[in-house]
Amino acid sequence: MKQVVQNYKSGELALLDVPVPGCKPGGVLVRSAYSLISTGTELMKVSEAGMSMLGKARSRPDQVAKVVQSVATNGVPATYRKVMGKLDSYTPLGYSLCGVVEQVGAGIDDVAVGDLVACAGNEHALHAELNWVPKNLYAPVPDGLAPRHAAFGTVGSIALQGVRRGEPQLGEVALVVGLGLIGQLVVQLLAASGVRVVGADPDPARCELAERLGAAACGDPASAAVESAVAELTGGHGVDQVYLAAGGGSNEPVELAARLSRDRGRVVDIGKCRLDLPWNAYYEKELDVRFSRSYGPGRYDPEYELEGRDYPIGYVRWTERRNLACFLDLVARGDVDVEPLVSHVADFDDAVETYRSLKDGGLKAVAVLFRYPGHAAGAQAPVVAVPEVKRPGGPATAPVRASRTPVRLAFVGAGNYATSMLLPHLAQREGVELSTVVTTTALSAANAQRKFGFAEATTDLDAVLGDKSVDAVFVVTRHSSHAELTRQALLAGKTVFVEKPLALTEEELAGVLAAVEESGNDRLQVGFNRRFAPLLREAKERFGARTGPASLRYLVNAGRLAQGSWYLQQDTEGSRFAGEGGHFIDTAGWLLDADPVSVYAVATSGKEDLQVVLSYPDGSTATISYVTTGAPGFPKETLDLVADGKVLRLDDFVRASVYGRKRWVSSRLPKARDKGQSAELAAFVRAVRTGGPMPVPLESLVATTAATLAVRAGLAGGAPVTLARSR
Repeated sequence: MKQVVQNYKSGELALLDVPVPGCKPGGVLVRSAYSLISTGTELMKVSEAGMSMLGKARSRPDQVAKVVQSVATNGVPATYRKVMGKLDSYTPLGYSLCGVVEQVGAGIDDVAVGDLVACAGNEHALHAELNWVPKNLYAPVPDGLAPRHAAFGTVGSIALQGVRRGEPQLGEVALVVGLGLIGQLVVQLLAASGVRVVGADPDPARCELAERLGAAACGDPASAAVESAVAELTGGHGVDQVYLAAGGGSNEPVELAARLSRDRGRVVDIGKCRLDLPWNAYYEKELDVRFSRSYGPGRYDPEYELEGRDYPIGYVRWTERRNLACFLDLVARGDVDVEPLVSHVADFDDAVETYRSLKDGGLKAVAVLFRYPGHAAGAQAPVVAVPEVKRPGGPATAPVRASRTPVRLAFVGAGNYATSMLLPHLAQREGVELSTVVTTTALSAANAQRKFGFAEATTDLDAVLGDKSVDAVFVVTRHSSHAELTRQALLAGKTVFVEKPLALTEEELAGVLAAVEESGNDRLQVGFNRRFAPLLREAKERFGARTGPASLRYLVNAGRLAQGSWYLQQDTEGSRFAGEGGHFIDTAGWLLDADPVSVYAVATSGKEDLQVVLSYPDGSTATISYVTTGAPGFPKETLDLVADGKVLRLDDFVRASVYGRKRWVSSRLPKARDKGQSAELAAFVRAVRTGGPMPVPLESLVATTAATLAVRAGLAGGAPVTLARSR
């Protein structure tokens, strides 16, 4: 395997071939996915290695003292050989990574092979393809957290431990001196704790970043801006805490802390900066100076780190490992956002050149990640299967029915969407009879019966599925029940209309298709109505056939949900995009006349706003921007399709246009937006009545559902997801 090493005597950096570590008891063998370069600690070590022997001695007086003691004890020749031998050896770099468990040692029962873990330790979380990591130096990665973000676990724990040492309280004001990697994380942790933060750093870009991530104000410590901000936020009393996250040989951070602290304030040293305390200033304010020791309690204790002996939680609440798990949880929940800190992602094979660029100043960065083989974008991408639709004996046909009798429909569920967008189009439609409505509560069924004229209202689903006079069943319930109700209705031989989504997991999708195969009934429609919208259909017709690949952009200004909406119950009902995203993926596929072959998804902090990029067999791409933070007055859906020197534009189903050799612009619709529900239902009823093909092929419905599911996998893995057609 390969590992980044450095010769401290010569300063040489190398990507060395070394033996694979064994998987010892009490730990796990981890294959690295991403590891983080600490642009503070590691670069300081790299810079020291490039110094002369005198420079090294000046930078490490603690080591010089040990050499002097060794000379007194062992003599000059022996000490010289010992020191030169140690200097002229390769030493490792790195201490923060995320990877996949490849082997589990004896005594480990909290993780299994294949689990994703974040790892810590300058002897165990190295820039190497494989590392053996003891139990108390790794933590499982929460579901949905991308590996590149989990790689921040160790440096996040350092920042978290520093904040804990400051004991912040709601409403306090803190000063963070040094806005490098640790400082930026400290800013976010304090802001999440209800503390107002002032940042100090000479780099304007870092100040701007910290303000974006939650700081109230930032500025150059040499200017009056920081002092003015502190005075304004504290009423002239001074900050409650100062966090020293700066490095270097200047004593200015310590002096600034004394000047801007309140009486009896707390000063926490997290970084490695000069600490010549100005005695009078610290004495007069009786400042409490505290040190933060790395990741937390347990650090440097071999019984804790190597032997796995935990400290009882009743005595030590936040140990090294518990800090690591806590930080991962904060990032997974969106309380801390590490993505803006990522300045560069380098392939592990380019590690040496990356270090040189950082050292020489060619690469200016807050955080740099190494991406390991197998986790590079496009390499060994995650896969979501697009199951094959199997129909025993070929496509199913509808039961023979008298052509003059009305189509009898049953509804399972009668919530807002059913009663506002579906039933009004069906209640007065000729040749349709609303047979039965099924709901979980008797009153909602009675209300739907009264309003829309259902012949019967019940809470008994089995009675409807067993009623041979019912031709089709509409499943319009909460998302978590769609797949199971669809499966039951298919097995009962019913034609099914299910509102999106068809399924929330790959297992649910497989269950629906298993019902198709078992019953031979493929009479299924999912409520992807936008492809039926008259305005969009006319625009597509006027755009005409394509000869080359297309680029499609779809902006969905979804807006905020009302407090208490069941859409917010993501643990049971899936994410908003899982519930609604199929609409837009289906529309894109219909416009491009193809199903996607890969999906790449990225999200903002908290995963509220998504960018989803879909690739198609002919090289076409579709980008869906699903945002919840836009202005309410802006149109909800705008779409542009560009290909062959032509542009199709859709403005929220109110106006459409096509630009090419000739320009076509629709007249503005005089009434409400028509998003295709009426035409979709007409096509469905026609298929039920005639026994003809369903409006959308089942294969397309399955492909759209699989692509929607792939978005979650893409967010979790941070890489494109291949949509593999099973055969």
